[in-house]
Amino acid sequence: MNRNVLLILILIAVGFLSCKKSGDQSTANQSSSDDNRIFSRGEKIKNDNFQGTAWLQWLSVDDSTNHIGVGSVTIEPGARTKWHLHPDGQIILAISGTGYYQEQGSPKRSLRKGDVVKCPPDIPHWHGASSGETFVQIAITSRLKGPTQWLLAVSEEEYHAGEK
Repeated sequence: MNRNVLLILILIAVGFLSCKKSGDQSTANQSSSDDNRIFSRGEKIKNDNFQGTAWLQWLSVDDSTNHIGVGSVTIEPGARTKWHLHPDGQIILAISGTGYYQEQGSPKRSLRKGDVVKCPPDIPHWHGASSGETFVQIAITSRLKGPTQWLLAVSEEEYHAGEK
């Protein structure tokens, strides 16, 4: 595992445990409507790479020194990304709620708090919230080999596949 990614994961875990240990629910990074929020919801995503409503709070922006971007993404029920791929892969950490992840050609997977997904390089995939619950994820994305490539929208049939 990349040393920088490991460091980020450790910092996130330490921050989470500190919040739980202190019991302080009044910090600026927490929402009054969600006392378990680790990071603020951030800014509403206004591009067309999401279907539905999602917010992004950058935790670490990639730059010329470190090509890894880390963001906390809060996704409303039913919202999801378009199909897309990352030339250098991506890691998704499920923080709260229920979400979905699907690689092209594979069945959709449900994600819950504590789940970790390693998105392989150059594999089209999508991720988003379930239809009944907000989903919060940490997305860790290296841009060393290039930017995210956005593809087609996820159809309603693809989104609802496998639901009972």
